[in-house]
Amino acid sequence: MASQRKKIPTILTADELLNKAFHRAVKITKTGDDRMDGKKRTAHARFNASGDIITGTLDKYVRSFPSMEKREDFMMELVHLLVDMDRLKKSLGAINWASHTVKDMTSDFIRKSKNSQKQDQLERIRKEYYGRVSSVIHQVQDDLKHISFARDQLKRLPTIETDVPTVVIAGYPNVGKSQLVDRISTAKPKIASYPFTTKGITIGHFKEGWRTFQVVDTPGLLDRDFESRNDIEKQAILALKYLADLIVFVIDPSETSGYKMEQQMSLLESVKQNFSGIKIIEVENKIDLTRTDSDRMKMSALTGEGVDEVMKAINAELLQSKKGLVESQPLTKG
Repeated sequence: MASQRKKIPTILTADELLNKAFHRAVKITKTGDDRMDGKKRTAHARFNASGDIITGTLDKYVRSFPSMEKREDFMMELVHLLVDMDRLKKSLGAINWASHTVKDMTSDFIRKSKNSQKQDQLERIRKEYYGRVSSVIHQVQDDLKHISFARDQLKRLPTIETDVPTVVIAGYPNVGKSQLVDRISTAKPKIASYPFTTKGITIGHFKEGWRTFQVVDTPGLLDRDFESRNDIEKQAILALKYLADLIVFVIDPSETSGYKMEQQMSLLESVKQNFSGIKIIEVENKIDLTRTDSDRMKMSALTGEGVDEVMKAINAELLQSKKGLVESQPLTKG
């Protein structure tokens, strides 16, 4: 899905597509047995060239979009949030119709031009061809605009490896989530744009033997109560259930993050309710400031104390996840 999104070409407007096709075609000149034969050959070549450019471009647009069938996975959930799928399917269908219509029209006008006996008759056929092709393409100009919008929306989605065992980090802001991601990732985590938050999500990777795991922090999504979200945010959060094999919920018992323990526990319960069936590891951070006598795992992402134990627990859970169990070959970063 991610690689296919990158292959969607820039979508031309109706006028841009027509100008591209006709301007290239007009440069073609052919010779013949006589003056009229040369003009016929030139007309045929120009019809073919302009028709091929238009149909080839439209066909490429249709083929380049990923399958729009609803699947239960993370990326398709997000796609369905960003794009009106029924409208997109109709637009792709209209563009496919335009491609076939222009192709048939091109063959028809080549036949007409072959039967022309006079130059003025050939000129009328040429003008009619360009006029009718232009009319067809202008009929789908709104559809071209819509798939261009859809393309832009799809390209906004972050590149996340949905087949790699993944741990999602949750918890209020400033509890130490980013520090944890920085500390456990084998390389500097990347920040990816995300269509549902004001901040970019953080994506990192870490290894256990030859296996590569993925760690994702989603600021703006899993850092306040689900019930306070708008509908789009709620759906985006629920889409995470297809990505997350494990959730690490980071707690700040020192409350230096600015959030009381009662608030943090309320958020934890919200995450548990909305991600039932997904293992959650509760970790108390900032033990360099405050250490409680709870049974939760404890660490300091700042100093590194306890991080190795947390990592062992994460690795163990991910290896037992569905994605971890089906692996038979080493995973590499895509």
